[in-house]
Amino acid sequence: MIPRYTPDDIGALWTEAHRVRTWLDVEVAACEAMAAQGLLPADDVKAIRAAADGCDTEKLAERALEIEAVTKHDVIAFLTAFEEVAGPVARHVHYGMTSSDVLDTSLGLRLVQAADIIEQDLLALREAVKVRAEEHRKTPMMGRSHGIHAEPITFGLVMAGWYAELTRNVRRLRQARDEIRCGKISGAVGTSAHLPLAVETQALAALGLQPEPVATQVVARDRHAQFFGTLATIAASVERFSVEVRHLQRTEVREAEEPFTKGQKGSSAMPHKRNPILTENLTGLARLVRGWAQAAYENVALWHERDISHSSVERVIAPDATITVVFMVRRMKRVVEGLVVYPERMMENLQQMRGLVFSQPVLLELTRKGLQRQESYVIVQRAAMRVWDEGLDLKSALLADEELMSKLKPEELEPCFDLSRHLANVDALIDRALAEAP
Repeated sequence: MIPRYTPDDIGALWTEAHRVRTWLDVEVAACEAMAAQGLLPADDVKAIRAAADGCDTEKLAERALEIEAVTKHDVIAFLTAFEEVAGPVARHVHYGMTSSDVLDTSLGLRLVQAADIIEQDLLALREAVKVRAEEHRKTPMMGRSHGIHAEPITFGLVMAGWYAELTRNVRRLRQARDEIRCGKISGAVGTSAHLPLAVETQALAALGLQPEPVATQVVARDRHAQFFGTLATIAASVERFSVEVRHLQRTEVREAEEPFTKGQKGSSAMPHKRNPILTENLTGLARLVRGWAQAAYENVALWHERDISHSSVERVIAPDATITVVFMVRRMKRVVEGLVVYPERMMENLQQMRGLVFSQPVLLELTRKGLQRQESYVIVQRAAMRVWDEGLDLKSALLADEELMSKLKPEELEPCFDLSRHLANVDALIDRALAEAP
């Protein structure tokens, strides 16, 4: 099965040596498919295979760069360098093909390999999040909307939401991988004018790829746009998690914080500082990945059967985006695993608003008693505003409201302030999220 070598880390995918290796894989697969169709001598193709297998790709890449300095054409330089290694049989290499047959098919191979590495890291992050979700499934904290205290949740529920989002991202990545798992060996304008369609089908199958159904000189770039757009979505998810950590670490909140290791310094001027630098970095990197995705979308529209405007973009964004996303996912895993959580502070913040977060159960109880919803709202809001303005607690303000107490008995009001009622379905929600598979 070609390719025989897959790097075990993301940076190795984008070395000159690995690029040359995948170019050799494409050329050899095409030659073997041509031999199977009777277009090339079988013995010569075996010799080509032996030369490719025994080739030092580091040296071949170096030699190709030397030749490219003269030819100003990377694929011609590569073919010339390989001719020096393989000898006369190399005349069969690239028969009936164009440069983009090699370039696009090689890029498809490497992006598939990148997707496989990213997926493994996403799954590892997802597992780390699951551990924290289970650990804190019953840790109450304040749920916030608009940055303002809303109603109680648990920190485990927050983690379960992250888990569900990561599950969706694995699913998206697999779909994008399938779309990018594509190549072409169909010639200068995609018409297979000089090769039977069977050559393309067989060669790409040997590489684990699928043919572009109707290629121009290149594989259509909507596939690449989807791939890099998916990377941007993954980066956006990591950014969302990072922003949550940063908010929770603010001095006024201090419900959780990044790991702060022995000997670490937070500020050159203020020795007390413990800043959320890991998640701030991740927030910034997400902006870069989104920018690279935008560049991929700009690559979709090319002139006629092909221009070269996409090439320079992809030489930058393919390594940069994939390497950055792997870095982000791995760093987020470290943050999750080392996240310091303060349950006591979470409870302290939950109680900070003196019962205001229980206003909705009172509203619902009044409507259950037969009041119109808007009438109930006015009554509860009136008491809540006294809490804001006069420093009362909500229960006292409600008990002092004659109109409300004419509708409810004190013992009917008490269950409205039961925290467990708010959290009754949290276990089921967490279980539902953790049970979802990509």
